[in-house]
Amino acid sequence: MKEEKSRAGGRWKWRAAIAAVLIGWLVLGALGGPTVGKLSEVQENDNANFLPKQAESTLVANESAKFVDSKALPYFVLIVRDSGITPQDVANANAFLAKVPTMELGGGKTIGDYLAAPAKTVIPSEDKKALLLTVEIDGERADEVVKSGETVLFAVADTMRTNIKQDLTPTGLTVYVTGPGGVFADFVVAFSGIDGILLGVALAVVFIILLIVYRSPILPIAVLLTAVFGLALAALVVYPLAKHGVLELNGQSQGILFILVVGAATDYSLLLVSRYKEELHDYESKYQAMLVAWRAAIEPIAASAATVILGLLCLLLSQLGSTKGLGPVGAIGIAGALIAAMTFLPAILLAFGRRIFWPSIPRLDHVHASDQVGGRKLWGRVSGLVGRRPRRVWVVSMLALLACAAFLPTFKASGISQEDLFLDEVESVTGQQELAKHFDAGAGTPVQILTPAAQADQVVQTASKVDGVGTASASPAPGVPPKVVDGKVLVQATLTVPADSPEATKVVQHLRTELDHVSPDILVGGNTAINLDVLDASKRDLRVIIPAILALIFVVLTLLLRSLVAAVLLVVANVLSFGATVGVSALVFNHVFKFPGADPNIPLYAFVFLVALGIDYSIFLMTRVREESKEQGTRPGILVGLAVTGGVITSAGVVLAATFSALAVLPILFLVQIAFMVAFGVLLDTTIVRSLLVPSLAYDVGPRVWWPSTLKNQD
Repeated sequence: MKEEKSRAGGRWKWRAAIAAVLIGWLVLGALGGPTVGKLSEVQENDNANFLPKQAESTLVANESAKFVDSKALPYFVLIVRDSGITPQDVANANAFLAKVPTMELGGGKTIGDYLAAPAKTVIPSEDKKALLLTVEIDGERADEVVKSGETVLFAVADTMRTNIKQDLTPTGLTVYVTGPGGVFADFVVAFSGIDGILLGVALAVVFIILLIVYRSPILPIAVLLTAVFGLALAALVVYPLAKHGVLELNGQSQGILFILVVGAATDYSLLLVSRYKEELHDYESKYQAMLVAWRAAIEPIAASAATVILGLLCLLLSQLGSTKGLGPVGAIGIAGALIAAMTFLPAILLAFGRRIFWPSIPRLDHVHASDQVGGRKLWGRVSGLVGRRPRRVWVVSMLALLACAAFLPTFKASGISQEDLFLDEVESVTGQQELAKHFDAGAGTPVQILTPAAQADQVVQTASKVDGVGTASASPAPGVPPKVVDGKVLVQATLTVPADSPEATKVVQHLRTELDHVSPDILVGGNTAINLDVLDASKRDLRVIIPAILALIFVVLTLLLRSLVAAVLLVVANVLSFGATVGVSALVFNHVFKFPGADPNIPLYAFVFLVALGIDYSIFLMTRVREESKEQGTRPGILVGLAVTGGVITSAGVVLAATFSALAVLPILFLVQIAFMVAFGVLLDTTIVRSLLVPSLAYDVGPRVWWPSTLKNQD
């Protein structure tokens, strides 16, 4: 009787704890859900703000502010008539330009309220086929909201385009709103709805895969709720930190945050659910089964999360604010996924009991996964192959990976022009292309050269002789003397190549070299110089951050597995997997998709995600192998561990690959490339590295794989 009362009391304690956890998460979700949608309000997408303070272009940007009243963001209105501009076209253009300040943005505001300077005069092209109008708004106010969540940045472009359709297009003119302002506005459109579209696609894909994996209509919903609650928790932390400038959030890092949380939470959930289902075959009590499963799963899941978090935090070593900002944003996301998977998910599983697995409800039958080794099931056959021919398996696997990695040097990551950033045709990009046909390609976005006043004339002469520079002048307007501030003059040089292109960065690099001969005090800045400094900072980050990540992962693996040999084996295997992924990506990007190149940050981002996330699957495998090896010996433990974890880890890999693939729904080259590289790399990790290379190599090494520690049962 006392025993029954004790059991009843224990059940009530469990039920009270479950109710408390579920209510707590419901409250947190109600608070965090709306915050997820507000993250876009605290984004910062200006490259100049992401550069280190000591970068040459940053120094010029700070000093050049003294030469103008405000930080201007230019919009170019390009007017084209292929048959030739007529006097009436010029009159219409001037009328449009005069109307610009009065154009309404909404909320009682007009474009004139945000102009940095009076609208400039209409400039005709030399071929008499185009006119160029420049409208400059105050860049420091571009993020202000004017109506329905629209920022000034977007509203100015949208309003001018609406008026163009009314006033200029009916006259037979072709008109584009382009320039930096137009491009940024089109980025807003590309990222619009990122909260709903990206998250919706990711969750839908995961739901379908989980239905196939679990063959249960209830369990996938529980796993997806875990991911959603994990994201809500992360948003509650990220939003205030970004709002108060503690960390920097941009469109890319926000999209990656969504994917990381959904992917990681699902992976952790798969591992816990798999172990819980396994224990239900041995324990009648669902509470006892969960306790055993939770204790067994917490170590590999926590170690996995710690590896990813530490890897992401290594991005704080970056010189680029955008990369540096992704580190803590992603780390917070992973922490949210971990907490949700280890608290909310166990509570919802216990609330439903065995019924959550319906119709495949696990029974108390003491059927063990170790019985699969050498059996007819897929992972039983794979483990049997590893046990029969370990050396042949790892040698062939390694050679295949090395063959793929041989193409790594062909991966192009030296930057791309703005017209290549979008995969869809957008007005600003088409306008830039047309602008280059009728004006100097760098028109409107000049290179800024800060020089001592005494050397201004020499700087103009030197700059004009550099190949790729069209014109250079220290005068703000014809007949106006140069403005001198603190003994310095700002020289502006127009390039003959598009200012945002890789060719332009080479021109600026050459320009800096030539001007260094004139004086080391001369600084070269502007948008093109910013791109060059971003490229240089990205190269430096690769040299610094990759070794730091590898060192941290090695330490975590050594502590987790109590082995130096196993840690080295896993790190080398995953680095080889990364090399193979980049090599295959180079082949696909260059010859299949024919992409023009890649952002210089792509290799670093891919490394962080592939190595930090890819090591997860080896952690899940080797922690189970170590557990089984204590009872059965190293080599049998490897085969049992592979057979037991094969299905769940492969499912986790497929889910993560599919989740990252959701990034491809956004028509931005950077995100599509990241989506392909991570998805392919994760599948490579789960099918080749974790399934064949790591277990066969560990099997061949034998008990020495645990050196310097030893296990009770060695074979």
